[in-house]
Amino acid sequence: QVQLVESGGGLVQAGDSLRLSCAASGGLFSSYIMGWFRQAPGKEREFVAAVSRSGVSTNYADSVKGRFTISRDNGKNTLYLQMNGLKLEETAVYYCAADSDFGPPAGWAARYDYWGQGTQVIVSS
Repeated sequence: QVQLVESGGGLVQAGDSLRLSCAASGGLFSSYIMGWFRQAPGKEREFVAAVSRSGVSTNYADSVKGRFTISRDNGKNTLYLQMNGLKLEETAVYYCAADSDFGPPAGWAARYDYWGQGTQVIVSS
């Protein structure tokens, strides 16, 4: 069973950049597809990005394509999310998640087996 701990959240202004990290422990990190999700106040959790076990294949929500980049370092057991051009509506708690299933990196939360506690991102004007 893998444990996930997110970090890197904070308060930024609209248009700024932020990089989130997710440190994994207790499992073979490279055996999991990894994803980022977010949940804004009063809204359902939504998919942001996912990456394959090797890091070669990625999947993004349309709303973040071209601005966010997901990556992983299997040697460091760490997942990253580089967020550029942040928007006010992207204020949310950001979660990383691990998927032990096979197939391409998925965008639906039900596929993911393990979740971190989340890190808060606040985008101000």
